[in-house]
Amino acid sequence: MAYQAGEFDVVVVGAGHAGIEASLAAARMGAKTVMLTMNPDMVGFMYCNPSIGGPAKGIVVREIDALGGEMARAIDATYIQMKMLNTSKGPAVRALRAQADKFEYQNRMKKALEDEPNLLLRQALVEHLLIEDGKCVGVVTNTGAEYRAKAVIVTTGTFMRGKIIIGELSYESGPNNQMPSVNLSKHLEELGLELARFKTGTPPRIDGKTIDYSKTEIQPGDDVALPFSYETTEMITEQIPCWLTYTSERTHRIIDENLHRSPMFSGMIKGTGPRYCPSIEDKVVRFNDKPRHQIFLEPEGRDTEEIYVQGLSTSLPEDVQHDMLRSIPGLEKAEMMRPGYAIEYDAVVPTQLWPTLETKKIEGLFTAGQINGTSGYEEAAGQGIMAGINATLKVQGKDPLILSRSQGYIGVMIDDLVTKGTNEPYRLLTSRAEYRLLLRHDNADLRLTDIGHEIGLISEERHARLGAKKDEIAREMKRLEKTIIKPSAELTARFEALGMAPLKEAVQAATLLKRPEASYALIAEVAPAPVALSIEAAEQVEIQVKYAGYIDKQLDQVERMMKMEQKRIPERIDYDAIQGLAMEAKQKLNQVRPLSIGQASRISGVNPADVSILLVYIEQGQYALISESE
Repeated sequence: MAYQAGEFDVVVVGAGHAGIEASLAAARMGAKTVMLTMNPDMVGFMYCNPSIGGPAKGIVVREIDALGGEMARAIDATYIQMKMLNTSKGPAVRALRAQADKFEYQNRMKKALEDEPNLLLRQALVEHLLIEDGKCVGVVTNTGAEYRAKAVIVTTGTFMRGKIIIGELSYESGPNNQMPSVNLSKHLEELGLELARFKTGTPPRIDGKTIDYSKTEIQPGDDVALPFSYETTEMITEQIPCWLTYTSERTHRIIDENLHRSPMFSGMIKGTGPRYCPSIEDKVVRFNDKPRHQIFLEPEGRDTEEIYVQGLSTSLPEDVQHDMLRSIPGLEKAEMMRPGYAIEYDAVVPTQLWPTLETKKIEGLFTAGQINGTSGYEEAAGQGIMAGINATLKVQGKDPLILSRSQGYIGVMIDDLVTKGTNEPYRLLTSRAEYRLLLRHDNADLRLTDIGHEIGLISEERHARLGAKKDEIAREMKRLEKTIIKPSAELTARFEALGMAPLKEAVQAATLLKRPEASYALIAEVAPAPVALSIEAAEQVEIQVKYAGYIDKQLDQVERMMKMEQKRIPERIDYDAIQGLAMEAKQKLNQVRPLSIGQASRISGVNPADVSILLVYIEQGQYALISESE
């Protein structure tokens, strides 16, 4: 018998990384929000690698922070190791990565949810959606409780019809032996949503006391740890190292001899796994010419001996995992605390979503995170904050927020998902972004904080600090254009010490800074500003001056693409009525229902000739529309 458990603006189903950001964004924007989760003790739990960030992903965390999200603040407060990656390369590929104390991180996130005045955290297993007149108006739990809402966000991660597989053993389960969500998955199919079957996996965890670290290579964090969040002012100083070792010939022999017992190769696993995060058995088969593979030993927290064996993801039987571990240098006496496993789960085919992450079929229903076919905590959180923002804007009767591919990696990811779909768990890579010189770790605030302020997630004080930083950068850029540096004996000696060619004639400070060997620190030394710049402003000045030509080129590309994005396509246009379109193009356009010519041009199977025909057809101003009932 159903009972009314409350009326809300937004209901969020699930308390993983997507659910957290969705709930906090909605609540902070003024929506009365309830988060429903099977187990409130597992809020923000890291079921896989206890780390945040990395190439592209770390930039997403910065973007979440720039919009007003929580992930960056949480990891800054709970990391055990912080590292800036790719420091020897250009700024476009630099990114932070943190090893997390997963228990502290989880507690920090639960506290953030509990402290949010507009948000209620409640234990519940959602099994059905309430649909009225084609709109989602709430959810029903297994106890019969009805939570009514103006918008619902489903963020169920890998729980939908989850199945854990270890060797010949398989059983229904969510990750880490949590209860799976079975009925909701079936219900979404009944509502007409198409689901895909995906697979991911984890490595074994071992007891750190049983590792011989003398046979491994220490991997320390940075001497000076940099924060993810623009709001973090104090950093943890005591870091814990990770350790590097390698698989051996014996490891590979054990795997080869037991492939017949691997569910991946026996056909037992039906779901598609992530290409960019393969299991160790997959790596050994695919790269059989490699004598060894890297294995990182990563602590799971400050107050636990449990070590995550990064690089050894597997679904081989438990006895094989045990033998495999002990064939690795340093792990000859390792004791396994938890076996690795594969997990299969249902995901929503993401081309069924608008760029707002609202489903096309059911108004008011949003999905975010691994349910949309992605992998990774950061990708999930990026979708979560956007789903929370857009669900709330819809409830408030305001225009949606859609980030373009030139505004953020979050925009790249969502556009990829809803436009191209994915036939495997999607992972964000720097190579997926055509404007990656614009989408850097260092400038996320300059790109997105104005937007965060406009929608109500960034405080006036923080926005004012951004304004001051912009002014500081602009003043210094102007000064460098006007400041002339003249040759001198003293300057020549200084340049020679740095291995730089001496000045032959007077040059602008900005011109000197463009030299590969020059840095802003050198300019500040030979032509100091009246007031010393902040570290962040100095970094921006150096990057913007040094890479000005490349940045301008990308801005030109963005401008051309924006013209295509501004050519809107009527929502109910009848693609079947357009003469000259290829059959495949009609099928794909009908499936994706792109909002603009720019989005249409990125659909796989829609070629440039199709785009030209579509553009001419729309510009004629007379087009056939499908009826609203279709």
